[in-house]
Amino acid sequence: MLKTKEEIEIMRRAGRVVSQTLDMVGERLEAGMTTGRLDELIEEYIRDHDAVPGFKNYRGFPASACISIDDEVVHGIPGKRVIREGDIVSVDVGSIVDGFYGDSARTFAVGEVSDEKVQLMENTRRCLDAAIDKARKGNKLGQISAAIQQTAEAAGFGVVRALVGHGIGRNMHEDPPVPNVGSPDAGPILEYGMVLAIEPMVNLGSYKVYTKPDGWTFVTADGSPSAHYEHTVAVTEDGPDILSLS
Repeated sequence: MLKTKEEIEIMRRAGRVVSQTLDMVGERLEAGMTTGRLDELIEEYIRDHDAVPGFKNYRGFPASACISIDDEVVHGIPGKRVIREGDIVSVDVGSIVDGFYGDSARTFAVGEVSDEKVQLMENTRRCLDAAIDKARKGNKLGQISAAIQQTAEAAGFGVVRALVGHGIGRNMHEDPPVPNVGSPDAGPILEYGMVLAIEPMVNLGSYKVYTKPDGWTFVTADGSPSAHYEHTVAVTEDGPDILSLS
């Protein structure tokens, strides 16, 4: 569904709350904290900024943020797990403002992490930057997918295929799906007013993943670390407009 200029501005407010929440996470996240405590801080921050946590109770998800550590790719359920020095922690947050969603994710290093993990995080950020640059009116959606795949695989990393980005607006998940791999000639032509949640998920090893018994948490099949970055991006007449910025 295409968004009006006014709707995009509401989504920018929702995206700003999400981005500022992730800024707070970067300041407060530390070794020894539980994922449950971090989730409490996230929910408190979102509500204190006149927004509603977008993930809480969404399709039954029990928390305000998805918090995924090391080999957990996405959708980690916060709880008693203790965050430790050397972990990388992917935090995915959504908010609702005036009926519209914002969605963004970042991966954080806890203290000193391995060089491999640093390279993984840096490459995944580059994947997101390359993908956003393709979110232009008249391009094919597949150009976004191809940019992610090419950037990750050129560095020897595995791009998760089982999960995708998505359109976003009054609903968290709208059409079109935004795969992280594919041909640049695939998919619909991007139009003014499309708003996309672009979210590369990249593994240090194989692209293969599976779901834990909790029914939510995706983990890498080979136990390798994974990184996840995401922005909400509007397609405009002047190029891509990142809505999830502080």
